[in-house]
Amino acid sequence: MAEGLVTHIERSSIDLGLAQRQWDGYVAALRDEGWETIEVPPADDCPDAVFVEDAVVVHGDLAVISRPGADARKPETVAVEETLRELGYRIARIEAPGTLDGGDVLKHDGTVWVGLGGRTNQDGLDQLAALLGALGAQVVGVPLTKVLHLKSAVTALPDGTVVGYPPLVDDVSVWQDSPGFLDVPEEPGSHVVLLDDSTVLMSTSAPRTADLFAARGLRVVAVDLTEYEKLEGCVTCLSVRLRG
Repeated sequence: MAEGLVTHIERSSIDLGLAQRQWDGYVAALRDEGWETIEVPPADDCPDAVFVEDAVVVHGDLAVISRPGADARKPETVAVEETLRELGYRIARIEAPGTLDGGDVLKHDGTVWVGLGGRTNQDGLDQLAALLGALGAQVVGVPLTKVLHLKSAVTALPDGTVVGYPPLVDDVSVWQDSPGFLDVPEEPGSHVVLLDDSTVLMSTSAPRTADLFAARGLRVVAVDLTEYEKLEGCVTCLSVRLRG
């Protein structure tokens, strides 16, 4: 993990013991909120494999296995595909020359936004659009130059409002009309995981944003992920949520 890739920030040292404790806290938070957790077999030769979200995009009963934009990450998809196949998902794959990282894909209510310009290319987006379009989804490309992945810049609240830290969002107008865009005061506050219709999981590194969400009537579950944030990771990166 200490050798994980960094793109838009300077490398800093990782406390692996703290990272393990933070991982345990993240898993415990999911379980405490009623989620079952299934661990993918580790890919010990892949330092970024803990960021499992990048290996797949799940829509309904279809698991689209990604083709990571960084060559060093391509082997990560093998164990993820095997795990999802065992769970009964239909499998499709992004094929060369397409590249797609799951962290570039934000889904809400039938719309799928895909970040372009970093690890995901146009061919990868086009393949995903064909696969998900057949299931009724609308796929929309979003320019991306300031962060590693789209969900490094924006995520969505339960009501569909997209939240982001404006200095890191290339084009806020994508969301201003519908479903709406909410500025947050801290970069880590732009990352949320939806646990249910009124609860979000987020980082303890964004206390002012947590207060903002609470004022909107949301219940906030906060976890410490400082070691993962040093590698451009966040709460969304560390799991793939499978909803029945």
